[in-house]
Amino acid sequence: HTHTHTLWPVPLKLVSVSVTPRVPDVSTILAPPGRTPRYTHTPRNLLSSLNLDDSDWTNSLYPSPLSATGDASFTDDITNLSSALLKEDEPGEAAADSLFPEFLASFLKHSSSAVFDLLEEYQALCQDKVHTLQALVLRAGQSSKTAGVRWLLQQESATWRLITSLYRFTCLSAPSESEKVVVDQLFQRDAVIRQSQLVVDWLESIAKDQIGDFSDNIEYYAKNVCWENTLHTLKLRRTSSAGLTIPLVTELDPDAPLRQQRPLADLDREDDARLLKNLFTLIRAGMTEEAQRLCKRCGQAWRAATLEGWKLYHDPNMTSGSVQLQPVEGNPHRSVWKACCWRMAEEEQLNRYERAIYAALSGNIKLLLAVCESWEDCVWAYFRVMVDSLVEQELTSSGMAQQEVDALPREYLEANWTMEKVFEELQASESKRVLEETKQHYHLIQKFVILGDLDGLLDEFSDWLTDPKPLPSHLLRFMTHLVLFYRSLGLALKEEVCVDVVKAYISLLVQDQRCDLVACYVSQLPAALATEQYAHFLQGVAAPPLQRRCLQLAATAGLDVAAVTKLVVETVRERDDTEFTHHSLTLDTATSPEDQKKIDVIDWLLFDPAHRAEALKQSNAIMRKFLALQKHDAAKAVFSKVPEDSMREIYRQWAGLGQATPLPAEDENAIREHLCIRAYLEAHEAFSDWFSHSSSAPQKPVPAPQAKFTERVANEMKEKEYEADLAAWSCRLDVLTEDVKERIYNVLLFVDGGWMVDNRQEAGQEAERGHQMALLRSLCLPRLSFLLLSVLQSSNRHQEALRLADIISSDQHRLYQVFSKDELRRLLQKLRESSLLLLDGGVDPLGYELQP
Repeated sequence: HTHTHTLWPVPLKLVSVSVTPRVPDVSTILAPPGRTPRYTHTPRNLLSSLNLDDSDWTNSLYPSPLSATGDASFTDDITNLSSALLKEDEPGEAAADSLFPEFLASFLKHSSSAVFDLLEEYQALCQDKVHTLQALVLRAGQSSKTAGVRWLLQQESATWRLITSLYRFTCLSAPSESEKVVVDQLFQRDAVIRQSQLVVDWLESIAKDQIGDFSDNIEYYAKNVCWENTLHTLKLRRTSSAGLTIPLVTELDPDAPLRQQRPLADLDREDDARLLKNLFTLIRAGMTEEAQRLCKRCGQAWRAATLEGWKLYHDPNMTSGSVQLQPVEGNPHRSVWKACCWRMAEEEQLNRYERAIYAALSGNIKLLLAVCESWEDCVWAYFRVMVDSLVEQELTSSGMAQQEVDALPREYLEANWTMEKVFEELQASESKRVLEETKQHYHLIQKFVILGDLDGLLDEFSDWLTDPKPLPSHLLRFMTHLVLFYRSLGLALKEEVCVDVVKAYISLLVQDQRCDLVACYVSQLPAALATEQYAHFLQGVAAPPLQRRCLQLAATAGLDVAAVTKLVVETVRERDDTEFTHHSLTLDTATSPEDQKKIDVIDWLLFDPAHRAEALKQSNAIMRKFLALQKHDAAKAVFSKVPEDSMREIYRQWAGLGQATPLPAEDENAIREHLCIRAYLEAHEAFSDWFSHSSSAPQKPVPAPQAKFTERVANEMKEKEYEADLAAWSCRLDVLTEDVKERIYNVLLFVDGGWMVDNRQEAGQEAERGHQMALLRSLCLPRLSFLLLSVLQSSNRHQEALRLADIISSDQHRLYQVFSKDELRRLLQKLRESSLLLLDGGVDPLGYELQP
């Protein structure tokens, strides 16, 4: 159909299109003029089906409510569909019912005006209903009939959009339009040319920023008269023979130097060379108007005019319908101007920058690249020529371009430029500088961003991160934020590389001690990894105020603070691989720096009372290790870290949850273990006090050998003091002996099942903990038994010492099970010593008086 544009002479609206397939006849789709529009059955092979029942997919779901005859009016169709939909249970189908009268109203409104307005309104009506149904689908479900209707309307809306695009493009081919409209439509329709122009604009904006006040700095040589030195010399030659030996042009029109093959005066040649370089610099920065202004200031208005010819021709009077004439835009002979620019660029006798200026205007890539020094310059040249080439191809295919004898070369018009090809050409550049710059980090990023190749970009990031040479910190910051930006758009990315980039940036922040920034970036990682990363970071934070701050930031960023702090403690607690087993008494029991770190790490669990149960469990685990190694001072230091109200706090929090059930077994067992450890530490401290006191008995004074009166008095006083001290010491020793005996028995006879034995055994309990507790019983209980035995024997309480045998052998407590055979042998040997001493004292072996 060749005269589509004559049916509906309407102004065009622009839409964005990515494809332009071949178009069928419009008249086969729209109703013939002068006839009341009816919805009738349409052949299936047409582009669009106007009846819902034309779709086999629809028929398979539910019967069509539309009339099967072509005679039913549109109003009848509406009635039929409405009644059918209203019988359904789901409201979505009824909600879409209003489309029918709305479509009719639109058709009547636009029947004698713009077809594109009509098509757009159809699309808008469908899209509006799709939005309405979306909320209903959420309630009705994806498998509902409402969802089926929504799907139909989505497809219809898309089809209207396709039709609009196709027919708008068809009308653009009409010769009644202008170059400017054709190119405007091309930019709206073609994403590649649009994106390429954005790249050109970007590179020109960079160049413009670099110029700064350049235009003001070059005005110093601008003159109103062109080539004034040559003019002055020629005037002198009229009146005298001065300077005839120097060959100069004899005419001063713009083409004279080329036509006559004669030069200008030296100063004018220098001025021209400088002007041309500055003009190219301005054009490179996209400042064509500034370049024209400079030409005029220098008296070269003709040169300013040569920079004007690129503007696309547009006569608004062709389509406005207005009686009043409007000014015409652009160059009606643009193709002639462009061919001249190409020839000027090819002219070898011209200045290289002058040739480059005309190469830029005509799309001559070879000569434009001749003055491009940097990667940015080359990318700008290629993309500018690509846009130029695509525009020319569009104008030629639309019939806009005039087929002149002096047309542009075939290699230009038939060039098949793509963005990928541009970067392939750059890789093959003969310039060493450009080749080096193509490998720069930021240029590689810019390349992949322009190409939209996110996979390639992330592969490059991955290579950089595995390179032993560290990345610049600002580049790593940029990479991180770029990745987060793309992720925020919901684009499909290589997640493992994104994670690696963010992790690398977090490491940089930690290294630079930017503690306040870490939590936010850690929160961008997957939850488990975020916990691991933040825990690793916190291990290096020692100052309590900073620790509290870091935890607050973690909570604000949405991290699992409880999991993080637990992992910090566990990591530090399990850092060494010391075996949890019996060690000899010669082992170094002093608190080492590594031990101190384990003591201090408990602080992470004490900032928030909600973590008190975890603090109890972790402190128990650390103390179990210290007790096994006989590092009692270290164990006491951990114990003193735990607040005294911890057990009460744990019960209070459980009650606060409104739980009527007992405390969880894990928490209850932790509390019991804490009490077990307290009892052991108290027993050991009591023994230490006893041992210290027993080792510091008052020394009996040695009487002076001379038996003088004063000396005898002094000796008697010392003797009395000694006896008093000895009595006090003995009294104190008895008290300490009773205390240590009581406290050791508190451990040996620990209530409800024994020391380091859980009251509640539940499935899933930590096996390692149970193993450690059993080992501690076999390590600590015999140790305490021997300590108690030594205390009693040192105090001559041999009868009480023998009672210990009854307790250890008792089946109620079964303490004998925690002793090894060697330990039992040693214990019996020591008890035998007490029995012998009792026999020596006139009593039986158990300390009872002998019966007559």
